This record gives sequence, C-alpha cells and structure tokens, in this order.
Amino acid sequence: MSTMTVESLPGLDCGACGFRTCATFAEALPARPELLERCIYLAAEAARQPAVSAPVLAVLNDAPSAPAVCAARSPQAAAPAASGDWRDSLDREFDFYLEHFPDEPGPREIILPHNPAITRELAVKPGDVLIGRPLGMSCGCPITHCGVATQVDERTGVIVWCVTGPLRPRAEGFKDLGYYIAEGYEGLVRKKRCELRIGMRYYFQPTMCMLQWRHSGLLNYLNRMGDTLQVRVEGLWIG
Repeated sequence: MSTMTVESLPGLDCGACGFRTCATFAEALPARPELLERCIYLAAEAARQPAVSAPVLAVLNDAPSAPAVCAARSPQAAAPAASGDWRDSLDREFDFYLEHFPDEPGPREIILPHNPAITRELAVKPGDVLIGRPLGMSCGCPITHCGVATQVDERTGVIVWCVTGPLRPRAEGFKDLGYYIAEGYEGLVRKKRCELRIGMRYYFQPTMCMLQWRHSGLLNYLNRMGDTLQVRVEGLWIG
C-alpha cells in the first residue's frame, strides 16, 4: 500500500474519502493504508459493481423525453473522442464535459431551498459552509452536496454556491439547507463532441460529479473565449 500513487487513484477529487483531492489522499496513504477503503471507486471496481456512496436516498421520477441535439450531428461537427470518453459510469452517452472556474473551489451551482425562508432563518451569507440535497425533478441526485456560499439573495432565497467535498463541513461545521432545487450550473466547456447552441438541451458530464452520472440541461448562456466556452445550463435533471 505504501507504493500507492495519485496515478493509481481515480483522479476525480470527489472528496468522498474526506480529502480535498486524490493527491492529498495519496500522500496520507503510506502512514495510514487503511484509508484506502474510503475510496468508493476503487472498492466498486474491485467488487465489479457500480460505485455508490454510503447510505443514499434514491428518488425515482419519470424521465422527460431525451434531448435530440447531438444525435443528428454531421461527421464534421466535431472530432469524436477516444472510445469511452463520452459515456458516464452507467454507460450512457453525453455531449460535453462541464468544468468549474479555475479560481473557484468547485462547481458553481444556483440553488433555491424548498423553503426559501430557510435562507433568512439560517442567516446564510457568502463564505458560509452549507450542506443540502437536490430533490426531485430539479436534479434528483441521491448524494448530499456540500459547498461554500458565494452569493445570497435574501429576498428570493436564491443561493449561489461552489460545491466541494465533505472534508470542510466535517472539520468546521455547517448550515443544513435540507432539500433544495438545483436551478442551474455555470462553468467552462473545453471538451465537447458537437457544436453547442443557445436554446438547445444537452446531456453533459460535470467533471467533479461523485457518481460520474450524466446530467441534462437547457443551454441559455454562452460566451466564447477562444477554444473555451463559458456556459450556464438550467432546467436540470439527471438521467
């Protein structure tokens, strides 16, 4: 176990192990090899079954009709990626990877607590460490999300936060939002397999998603910065 390196780990920096990155996790392993059991992806690979985090609450919903955007692309629309690059952990195809802004600690998510008054009752302010779970058709992710608030609208209850791993809430404490609605994501697109257009719905893969599941959303903002696109995706669901 002392020979374990960061290259041996999945490289997702999901934080499920309690460390912010796979690199810091690898540094701790020589002294505490038993920590390797915390890596849900290595454990799942060994057991030949899908990776599932600790107890989770699954919410089943009827899926909306599938997006029909990249399926009709021409061969010249974008060069195909290597085999497997465009499939999630459940072997479902998607159209682009969504990355977070490099100066932020994690993906930027726009959220609204199911009870918007919670924002005022908890006196949420920028810099607060929060936890909550996106319930139902707003995303339906079975994983409790942890993050740091960056913008707060006390009047509407809307919060913009950066989703991070669980290490900081464990160490510093947190404010619990309970269930919330995931209104949208904002981030960068560097890898895509088709041309992206405003007003179209796409399947996409958040690069830091713990489950590595594809999401779907309506692209309603796009800013071209050379080879990189800054985007906002709303109307989210998973599947």
